Amino acid sequence: MITLVLAASVLIGVSLGILGGGGSILTVPILVYLAGMDTKEAIATSLFVVGATSLVGLVPHARAGRVRWRTGLVFGAVSMVGAYGGGRLAEYVPGTVLLVAFALMMLATAAAMLRKPRKPMQAKPVHAEMPVKHVVVEGLVVGAVTGLVGSGGGFLVVPALALLGGLPMSVAVGTSLLVIAMKSFSGLAGHLDGVQIDWSLALMVTAAAVVGSLIGSRFAGRIPQDVLRKAFGWFVVVMGVFVLGQQLPHAIWASPLTWTALGLAAGTAVAWGAVRVRRPRPAMDAPRVGSRESAAHP
Repeated sequence: MITLVLAASVLIGVSLGILGGGGSILTVPILVYLAGMDTKEAIATSLFVVGATSLVGLVPHARAGRVRWRTGLVFGAVSMVGAYGGGRLAEYVPGTVLLVAFALMMLATAAAMLRKPRKPMQAKPVHAEMPVKHVVVEGLVVGAVTGLVGSGGGFLVVPALALLGGLPMSVAVGTSLLVIAMKSFSGLAGHLDGVQIDWSLALMVTAAAVVGSLIGSRFAGRIPQDVLRKAFGWFVVVMGVFVLGQQLPHAIWASPLTWTALGLAAGTAVAWGAVRVRRPRPAMDAPRVGSRESAAHP
């Protein structure tokens, strides 16, 4: 079983190295369902694994110039406050509630990854600093979620850096590793008072994840990000449903209403996607009747 755990742990680092996130989404299920850890121990251990792996994976990105140090340090410092508070709060929340919240976070993350943007993304100028208001709000929220359920790191940090900070996606991925490392260790500090960690297993998982992060960082920028995000998004959907299936009572899954609701949701999503794909785009180059272009070119 330990061999399977270590092999799966390599995927943690690969995800962090390529996407700048997804480490905790993989780490917690691996530690709970493969390593047999208690939920709170798995969450605390995942923060150590992801923090150490992100720190090592940061080095290749920094050498390639894909890290904005000032933005990352400011965002990370604010996130550390939220992560520590979330870690302290997790001591008073039942493990089942944390896992259900974790699964819902996975599904929300997958939905954000799979959703098609309404308009093509336009390149934004690179800013040296993010707006202070956005830094405080986004940093506290992302940090609190990370500390509470051990998730919500890179897949919340990367969009925040790209959209609010105006960073290119490759730079946002590299900078997110700095932020993830800072708030992961802060969240871990909030957990240590109430959780005992198996450090030997944690170090073995971390070593395997580090190997994966070095592999992933070598492929960062070479593989289309859209392809990776869609593939990983569907994988996260499967994992989220699996975790929910393990935690929610059997009566909920046996109810016809549950499956009817899921069927309606899936059908609506497919139909909406089909409508958006088939929707014709207006001809931008065709001159309007009565315009100067139509008069000049009869």
